Amino acid sequence: MPSQPINDRLVVRWAVIILYWLLSFRCFRRLFPRAGPVLFLSSRLCIKSTRSTSLAEASAMRFIAAHTTIPVPKVHSAFEHQGIVYIVMERINGVMLAHGWLQRTPASQSRILESLRGMVQQMRQIPAPAGCGVSNVDGGAIYDPRLPGSGVWGPFQTIHDFHRELRAGVDEPEYAGTAIPELGPLIAFHNQPWPYPVFSHGDLSSLNVLADGDEVVGIVDWETAAWMPPYWEYTSAWHVNPYNQFWQAEVDRFLEPLPEALAMEIIRRKYHNDY
Repeated sequence: MPSQPINDRLVVRWAVIILYWLLSFRCFRRLFPRAGPVLFLSSRLCIKSTRSTSLAEASAMRFIAAHTTIPVPKVHSAFEHQGIVYIVMERINGVMLAHGWLQRTPASQSRILESLRGMVQQMRQIPAPAGCGVSNVDGGAIYDPRLPGSGVWGPFQTIHDFHRELRAGVDEPEYAGTAIPELGPLIAFHNQPWPYPVFSHGDLSSLNVLADGDEVVGIVDWETAAWMPPYWEYTSAWHVNPYNQFWQAEVDRFLEPLPEALAMEIIRRKYHNDY
């Protein structure tokens, strides 16, 4: 079903819209800084709003808060206005792991990664709804800007349907009459029997994990969260962005290494235009 707004009373909606618009002016930027799409209102409150922000992201944070002890921002309000979603949420005071990770001691790094591993295990223990396919937390389309096209896909009734779409419908190891042998193992991997999807954050990079000292105090940016194939969290985290290269060496320390799935994802990305 479509993701629903949260605390979207008329007075709340207009207060948020007007405030967000006013504080977007250059003269306010020193007092009310931004981090990408997030506008910080105070030490405790922020607003996230872009054309790719969705109500499903707010739903995902509430879902995780209800089913785990993973620290996520508390959502105060979420609504859509003229095609743009606004999420008013708690600001978590912590430092991105990307900042200063290489200067941490091995003991500090180990404590953080062990904590992160436990949080991922909590997500893995959330039972999938009966008949669950590949979808966002509300059963709608998934969003991942790393996927080809607009990044909005599905929903899919099964993991097999999702995999076939990932391969652009290719069912034989060839394209336009030309044999591509390495597609054979990929197709076989995709077509094997799969368990139910698991709930995944989808972008566990060092940019989305906040720490205070050696304590993980927040996981943020849940826009790609969804019910996904069991390997998806690992392969997505391993394919780091250019500002996050050092993190690739840490992924096996908090996620179960899945070398076969990783090899298959590398092949898929080679032929199907994402990074």
